[in-house]
Amino acid sequence: MSKNAKIAAGGVAVGIILLIWLPWWAALLIILGVPAAAYLTLDPAQRRRLRRATRKELGR
Repeated sequence: MSKNAKIAAGGVAVGIILLIWLPWWAALLIILGVPAAAYLTLDPAQRRRLRRATRKELGR
């Protein structure tokens, strides 16, 4: 299993546990808020590089 697949599987597991333990709105806030906060911590050059790589992967 690749590193990214392990991270994705761990994220799904954490999301399911959060949905069981917390009210659905709090779990949703955490699940959506963590990636958004991580993106906002990047500097502008890193954000541009991330957007460019994502577009290449989509075949645009």
